[in-house]
Amino acid sequence: MSELTSMMNIGKEMERKLINVGIDSPEKLIELGAKQAFIKLKQEYPQVCLVHLYTLEGAICNTEFNFLSEDKKKELKEFSDFLKK
Repeated sequence: MSELTSMMNIGKEMERKLINVGIDSPEKLIELGAKQAFIKLKQEYPQVCLVHLYTLEGAICNTEFNFLSEDKKKELKEFSDFLKK
């Protein structure tokens, strides 16, 4: 099992939060997907925001979160906005 920090965009603080919500490996994060991982984080850490969702998606796609496609960013923003309702 490799460390979450081996994934792009995942630093020690994000790794700590993910482990705390039961996501303790890159494989688990990939299997769960960014949206479901974000929901788990949001339940434990209400202050997580859209940038965290971008970070998770970027980690899964092995790309800098700033370089996600505009379509993907729009999709993730709509998902994040939906959770606020």
